[in-house]
Amino acid sequence: MTTKSVAAVLFDMDGTLVDSEKLWDAAMTELATEYGGVLSPQARMAMVGSAMATSMRILHDDLGQPWRDPAEGIAFLHRRVAELFVGGLEWRPGALALLRAVRAAGIPTALVTSTARQLVEVALDTLGRDSFDVVVCGDEVGAAKPDPEPYVTAARMLGVPVDRCVAIEDSPSGVASALAAGAAVLAVRGEAPLDPALGVRLLETLTAADLDLLTSLLTPLELPS
Repeated sequence: MTTKSVAAVLFDMDGTLVDSEKLWDAAMTELATEYGGVLSPQARMAMVGSAMATSMRILHDDLGQPWRDPAEGIAFLHRRVAELFVGGLEWRPGALALLRAVRAAGIPTALVTSTARQLVEVALDTLGRDSFDVVVCGDEVGAAKPDPEPYVTAARMLGVPVDRCVAIEDSPSGVASALAAGAAVLAVRGEAPLDPALGVRLLETLTAADLDLLTSLLTPLELPS
């Protein structure tokens, strides 16, 4: 047997590359206040890594206001989070160094996020528009995480087999999406706890991640005798 080479690295954005979940926390709290309510910690945790439509459903149910128009809330969040992204988007520990190492090695990269394109465009001012060969946004796929479509789409756009890709994630829905797609997964601890039963490698931060670690996550390739 020999080790497969990494065909591509597929990066989640919020909570993985950048410490943006706290900005989403602030915006969600403001929206709940606008609606005259208080967002519970449990509901906020359930939103992490989810599509906007799912997050709005969770918010409205949590506030006891299921009649709210999700489009109104999404528009509010897009405006507010865009403002917060401009003023306070910070890299998570080790994320920039790992991204640079992957790029320097000539390994294709994708950004695979549940965040909408208009906010991702703001974030790319920090992340670097030349940091990724493809970008898959939450509003550009038919089914968002935890569905496998975002990661399947990224691999297809890169022209690589998904089972030779390593996805880097922080949320339960993101990990589930990548695993369902057939990618190897490196998880970094985020706001939402990850189920140990998922069996993925979990790091406290990406400071210990390197190319050797990413390669080790791929299933060994069995050669004919």
